[in-house]
Amino acid sequence: MAMELIPARPWDRLRRSVRQLTRALGPAMGLSTPALMRHPVWTTQAVEGGGTGVVVVPGFGGIDASMVVLRHWLRRRGYVPIGARLGLNLGCTDALVARLERRVEELVRRTGGPVVLLGHSRGGMLGRIVAVRRPDLVCGLAMFGSPVLDPLDARGLATHLLRVLVRLSAFGVRGLLEQDCLTGICRDTTVEGLAAPLRVPAVAIYSREDGVVGWRSCRDPEAEWVEVTSSHTGMGTDPVLYGALATRLARWVADRGGPGDYGPSSCTCPESVVS
Repeated sequence: MAMELIPARPWDRLRRSVRQLTRALGPAMGLSTPALMRHPVWTTQAVEGGGTGVVVVPGFGGIDASMVVLRHWLRRRGYVPIGARLGLNLGCTDALVARLERRVEELVRRTGGPVVLLGHSRGGMLGRIVAVRRPDLVCGLAMFGSPVLDPLDARGLATHLLRVLVRLSAFGVRGLLEQDCLTGICRDTTVEGLAAPLRVPAVAIYSREDGVVGWRSCRDPEAEWVEVTSSHTGMGTDPVLYGALATRLARWVADRGGPGDYGPSSCTCPESVVS
């Protein structure tokens, strides 16, 4: 006997929406940070960074302060982490990539060798484009919750936010999300950079419970895949994600080349730098 498909009731849809909102707001409000700081990935004493520079890039609409927990963890492990200094991560991708590239160049000069790029969501996509353009500056790339296969693969409230930003841009509010970023030359440049082969080691971390972007779009074929179970905003304090980062970062540092070797697979940094 064939079973009839029962349409989802409004109450069920509301419960799902509330659940997604709760999962997103908790980490954003710092409620998941104490659990991370009690986890062995945080409490275990490990200093393997050797002064390696790391540029940490926030997600869409995010600021450097939103990634302060990750930068603190990196600093404790002997890395030299800095923010991307993109302000709000909004606006034209081309302009943001140019600014990020200059920031990477700055840290390369300070630390004496190629650096690691860590990016959340859109931050991972920007980092990927920089890694494609300047593999001589980058010795590793970590993207988490970054829909590189389809930059517009948004879910839930994110789709409404995109529409609002586009409408505000159409009314003359600059620096948000221009139509050119969705359908014009800027979009074409972005898609090309996200599809180009990578010449640096990379990891793409994704979650089927993301709730903001489609997880399939995060599985970059040029990168190693790691699946976690956190929400999109919860990735920044997910102990499993930190564990995955710790393993890859240590490997990239161990594989670095000798002094002055600025090839794509090197990550040469002095033992101490001015932070």
